[in-house]
Amino acid sequence: MKIVVLGDGLLGKEIIKQTGWEYYSRKKDNLNINNIVTWSHLLLPYDVIVNCIAYTKTYDDNKQQHWDVNYKAVAELVDYCNNHNKKLIHISTDYIYANSFQNADEEITVPAQIETWYGYTKLLGDAYVQLKSKNYLICRESHKPFPFPYKEAWDNVETNGDFVNVIAELIIKLINKEAKGVFNVGTEPKTIYDLAVSKGFNVKSINSPSNVPMNTTMNLNKLKKFLND
Repeated sequence: MKIVVLGDGLLGKEIIKQTGWEYYSRKKDNLNINNIVTWSHLLLPYDVIVNCIAYTKTYDDNKQQHWDVNYKAVAELVDYCNNHNKKLIHISTDYIYANSFQNADEEITVPAQIETWYGYTKLLGDAYVQLKSKNYLICRESHKPFPFPYKEAWDNVETNGDFVNVIAELIIKLINKEAKGVFNVGTEPKTIYDLAVSKGFNVKSINSPSNVPMNTTMNLNKLKKFLND
């Protein structure tokens, strides 16, 4: 099984670091993410494509940028993988559960309460993968840089997110075990402040801005069962 990573952001770099998998990115290889035809030949040698590319400025109002990267490019990649018999690993986000339910599971019908173009277009990308892809794994997750670079951390936002090295390791395990379908990926619920201090970082406890979802916790039973089987 030959695997390639698309993207060299925080998560992509960590996956590459832990695995040594080959990768292509917009920065390194000048990929036009919205015109896959111009670089799809690069993907021909691989069996599995790990898509870590996303527009992640969560509260940015640039609708077109979110739409182009988080939905349209994903749809093109799905179609390419179907036509060339390749498996797609799509990295999603816990923000699709924003303002819905605590401890949300993978099968939940997400209410239309998402208040950012980021969350909305990531949800649409997920839906296209689920509806159209013939062979896929969706990983819904949240990750923070390690070491923690900030002097303050929110103490009122519940998440299953963790440091990027931890999340990357879980995603790699799912890929290597050939998981399929949708998986929530994370660790036990905690606030971002709790996450930071648990590793000894000296940060100030603060409340989040009012536009930040207070809870994006996910049910991890499916993840735990699959990895422990």
